Amino acid sequence: MSMMSELKFFLGLQVHQSPRGIFISQSQYAIKLLRKHGLDECVSMSTPMATERLDVDLQDTPTDQTTYRRMIGGLMYLTASRLDIAYATFLCVRYQARPTVKHLKEVKRIFRYLRQSYNMGLWYPKDSGFELIAYSYADQAGCKDDCKSTSEGLQFLGEKLVSWSLKKHDCTAMSTAEAEYVSLHAVAIAISCNPVQHSKTKHIDIQYHFIKEHVEKGTVELYFVGTEYQLADLFTKALPKERFEYLVHRIGMRCMTPTKLESLTKLSS
Repeated sequence: MSMMSELKFFLGLQVHQSPRGIFISQSQYAIKLLRKHGLDECVSMSTPMATERLDVDLQDTPTDQTTYRRMIGGLMYLTASRLDIAYATFLCVRYQARPTVKHLKEVKRIFRYLRQSYNMGLWYPKDSGFELIAYSYADQAGCKDDCKSTSEGLQFLGEKLVSWSLKKHDCTAMSTAEAEYVSLHAVAIAISCNPVQHSKTKHIDIQYHFIKEHVEKGTVELYFVGTEYQLADLFTKALPKERFEYLVHRIGMRCMTPTKLESLTKLSS
């Protein structure tokens, strides 16, 4: 709520409040972005990225840097509420220095996905717990260009997504254990709970062992999450349609048309 009236817009974010919860989206911005780049009538796609990773291709034909950067800039602002395009956008951002036709094609694919999902947003239900739960993951040598890993994380208060992150490591991880320990994932849990410091993990920077200390104090509990239930997998790689849609729904994203939003308010009144 604002001092004047009910909050409906904030820095480009559309806010719809109802007795059942709050829906946050950027649908109007998405529509304007599609029109700006002449893709409002394009053929839509069901996922924002093909099932293969991008890389630098010095043999491919260069494309206009200004156009590429404008499209990327628009998508980056849209990721404030659109986690479903965050990984694809993050990957395409890496190639702004020398974009090629291949990279531009991937950027346009994100726009084609927006064409059929412009009204997607984050749904925050009213009745939900306040237990803090975080999902963390890291791919080992995921970047095809420099073999650096990427850490991903999602934080929930009950069923409400409150924070997320996607960051490429500053240095190359020498093992899966190191990459995932930085991200607190599978091997990290085993190391944190193991009182013996194995030789294979001694080269990991000391700063990451603060997690182990919190585990010992009981302030943090770590659990292994299988791939099937790992929500941070949405930030790891391009996914097939079924898996992608499942994860998008699990993190609290919904497609809400004006009719659906109206009926949501009426059902609650």
